Amino acid sequence: MRAFPSVLFDEAHNEAWTIRREAAEAMNPAHPDDSGYVTAAAVLRRLGQTVAAHTEGPVTGSVLDGHDVFVIAHPSEDRWERTTGLGGPVFTPEELDAIEAYVAAGGGLIVLGECEQDKYGSNLAELLGRFGVGIEHATVQDPANCHNRVATWVLGVPAAEPVDAQGLRHDLLAGVRQACFYRAGTLTAPEGATVLFASSATADPAGRPLALAVRHGRGRVVAFADSDLFGDDSIGDFDHAQLWSNLVTWAARVPDTASGASGAAKALGDDWAALKAAVEELRPLQAKDGSVTGDHDRAAALVAEITDRVERLAPRFPHDHDYLQAVVADFRKWAGAGLGVPDFLDSLNAFHPDTQRVDGLEHLVVFPMYTQNGNRNRNVEAVWIRVVWPDWLAELERGGYDNPMFVPIAFEDFTSGYDTDSAVLFPETVAVRQTPPRFTWGGIFCDREAARFRKVSEAAAATLKLALPPDAARLLASQDLAQDTYVMWDLIHDRTHSHGDLPFDPFMIKQRMPYWLYSLEELRCDLTAFGEAVKLEIDGVPHARYVQYAILFDRLFRFPITGERVRNYDGLGGQLLFAYLHRLGIVRWTDNRLSIDWARVADGVADLRGEVETLYRDGIDRSKLAHWLAAHRLVSTYVEPHPASVWHQGVQALPQEQKAMVDAVLPDEFPLSMFYEALRRKLTDVVESTRGIRA
Repeated sequence: MRAFPSVLFDEAHNEAWTIRREAAEAMNPAHPDDSGYVTAAAVLRRLGQTVAAHTEGPVTGSVLDGHDVFVIAHPSEDRWERTTGLGGPVFTPEELDAIEAYVAAGGGLIVLGECEQDKYGSNLAELLGRFGVGIEHATVQDPANCHNRVATWVLGVPAAEPVDAQGLRHDLLAGVRQACFYRAGTLTAPEGATVLFASSATADPAGRPLALAVRHGRGRVVAFADSDLFGDDSIGDFDHAQLWSNLVTWAARVPDTASGASGAAKALGDDWAALKAAVEELRPLQAKDGSVTGDHDRAAALVAEITDRVERLAPRFPHDHDYLQAVVADFRKWAGAGLGVPDFLDSLNAFHPDTQRVDGLEHLVVFPMYTQNGNRNRNVEAVWIRVVWPDWLAELERGGYDNPMFVPIAFEDFTSGYDTDSAVLFPETVAVRQTPPRFTWGGIFCDREAARFRKVSEAAAATLKLALPPDAARLLASQDLAQDTYVMWDLIHDRTHSHGDLPFDPFMIKQRMPYWLYSLEELRCDLTAFGEAVKLEIDGVPHARYVQYAILFDRLFRFPITGERVRNYDGLGGQLLFAYLHRLGIVRWTDNRLSIDWARVADGVADLRGEVETLYRDGIDRSKLAHWLAAHRLVSTYVEPHPASVWHQGVQALPQEQKAMVDAVLPDEFPLSMFYEALRRKLTDVVESTRGIRA
């Protein structure tokens, strides 16, 4: 999985720890857990990370370059520890140079030392010294602040403040309250380092760093004065597993954030360029319904150019042979009929990306269509797309999240109708003579949605001074990870519309109803997707944790401040989620900083989901008006309605006729709070900059 870090453990320098169970059993037959980091490696693998061991040969740039984190766990002479017995505990000057260069270029380094460090015969002190870190020959004792009354099993004092990096604050101890250091030495911290844990005021020595993090060049280094806390017999203690996953994730090489057209898009050639040019010239000649009202002769020539270029490009898409033939025929029929209102039903019926969900498969799509949240006219559009269907997603869909209509896609290139906020390719947008009895597919541009999410969430987190857990920060830094996360979110969200106790048509967007009902339906699907992601995280699906962050951040940050305030149902859903979590104290806005109690988020989301599902379940037995009023009361409990709201006054204030009731809904029935008004002012330019964004 390209979005997750690759971690390399050094086992070629007489390390006292190994990630290989068979090696641990050979090193310590009576108690292999005292020599194994096997569970520590398993924790990382459950997070989607790749873990390997370097077991022979020197550490060189070529050895390190393929990995994002390098771990050195307590090299020692054999007379002091049971070790891997390979290579000796000393790194050569060339190896030290290679490690330092690796970190400076962006790699992550984790070094685990020990108490009385000098005696083990390694040169970890020399290695750490290259990053300004000292490791002292000591054994901390703290009878007043220890585990199991063992004075050398020291309970560290959390000392880390959020770390500022590139405008964001990183909370390296998110979810970590306590850690025990079993016979630890002490560290000295260079200027700018973040002390993670220190010995207590009652310890000897007191107030000294036990674990710290520091930046070096483009890379990151984490150092510990004890290596036992992540061993197989200790990683389950206190919050050690969370601390381990946090720090490995933070140390890992930051993903490349470069954006721009993909290599395929750059190589599309003259035929694609000519097709785009013809479509763009045809656009101003078309009316809202797609008919040509301008120069008919020029329009006919442009249609001929479009069909010629589609035929030239068709051999690149043999899997779309029938569709591309049909679309050429529809264009020619349109031209032959005088370029009136277009009808592309035949070619639409021939296009079935839902039957070709193959990762990386490309499609050329040309239709007269409007673009949702974009161009409302049925102009001819051309879009070059790529299917995103990795093996892990296909397995997830087969394993209980069946959604045969769902087609996640990414842009290669597009015409002007998609140089907008539109992030979907839906068959119902195509100009046809009659609506088909059912649609069989829906395409969502996960690359655009991911890029929008990253840009707005990063700006919001920086503006609100929100300290991010390392995995959340990585999600905002990685387009690949965010894109895959969106695919999983959309898969679960989309199928939820037709699952559950539904008191009305789940696709009620086509009906005339108060907009807060649409808001609750979209929010219900997201709350359900969040809950499913919690379960999938427990089952070891690595993207599931990131889905929770994506739903939370998009709902809290992007949705409420995006788009007009006229019946903004997605915005209202975000307002409701924020207000609910704020009422519970899970989200707090204090001292001009936003904080989130990450450990309570899942329970808060589940509680709100329960309230919405109760509304739905009870709605089955209510009249339509009673249900509408009940939904308004639910939202009003947490989001203040407009002071002039007729609906908030109750049924006695409403007109009797149903259409008039809907007309009585204010365009902004639930205005933004002062918090969101201020946030919108600060982030308006950022939100606007995501229009037509390319990943």
